[in-house]
Amino acid sequence: MRLRNLDTIAPIITFAVLFLFFSLITESFLTRENLLNILRQNSALAVMAVGVTFVLLTGEIDLSIEAMAIVAGVVAAWLFNFILKQHPATPALIAQFAPILAAIIGAGVFGALIGFGVSRVGVPSFMMTLAASLIATGFALWITEGSPIFTIQPSLSFIGTKSIGFFETARPNGTTYNLIEIPWITIVAALFLFAAWVVLRYTRFGRNVYAVGGNRVAAELSGIPVKRTLTVCFCICSMTAAVAGILWVGRLGSAQAGGLDQVLIQCVSGVVLGGTSLFGGRGGIGNTVVGVLTFGILHNGLNHLDVNIYLKGAIMGAILLAALILNVSMARVRKA
Repeated sequence: MRLRNLDTIAPIITFAVLFLFFSLITESFLTRENLLNILRQNSALAVMAVGVTFVLLTGEIDLSIEAMAIVAGVVAAWLFNFILKQHPATPALIAQFAPILAAIIGAGVFGALIGFGVSRVGVPSFMMTLAASLIATGFALWITEGSPIFTIQPSLSFIGTKSIGFFETARPNGTTYNLIEIPWITIVAALFLFAAWVVLRYTRFGRNVYAVGGNRVAAELSGIPVKRTLTVCFCICSMTAAVAGILWVGRLGSAQAGGLDQVLIQCVSGVVLGGTSLFGGRGGIGNTVVGVLTFGILHNGLNHLDVNIYLKGAIMGAILLAALILNVSMARVRKA
């Protein structure tokens, strides 16, 4: 019984061990500024991981999330600039938020097409989302013509870089600081994580997601709309990837058809590190939170240790491989 629960306990132990290790080995890791930096760096990734969790729970995979994030950020920024130049009298709220909404809705349509191809046509999700990734990347390059867009919505810059503070405290030198500070981008991520947790835990759709991932044939025989459930999950994944891409635009201060290298592997790694099964039916948002934070701590901690940038990739790849081996091994144990 304990062995069967190892995939639930192991991510928490890994998180605790890494946090303790880097706290003891480096002086700057456990500082307030660095912990806030970890939250800022991984909040958009957490939003993207929400959608990946839904897809993995059904036993599928989405390789288009990185491209979807890029194209959504580019579309939101391009439309904002178009409105400023062509329709300067547009109210500020509409000029800022209409492009964001359009980019997210467009991503949802893209996700619906992916879901249709996977659930109705029968194209394997690996190939369907890989093709979608190429299409989205090409579209982003076509819009930007390879050049970054530097004029972005002020609201995105605010969310991406600013924080909300509580309990203002005075320093000995007379300056003040907030004892508790939470980045706005982290608040946005927390709202998405909470909403997804509620959906998976308390709604019929959430139960259907687990049922489809646990045993698709049994789910279909019991009357669960398997194809519709898969399509909705891919829609959610594309839309959360779009939101993440838009948040990254706010944090980085520009939109471009690149600059998010390795986001796909980081996101999937975080979800898998948290213990969500690659074969569907097991895991959830709690696992995703632990996994994304673990991955973020590992990445940040290696930077503090001044690990060679090339070697760092190899170390993170080894960690991912270990998580995959554990994931597959636990799936075999549960079947035994």
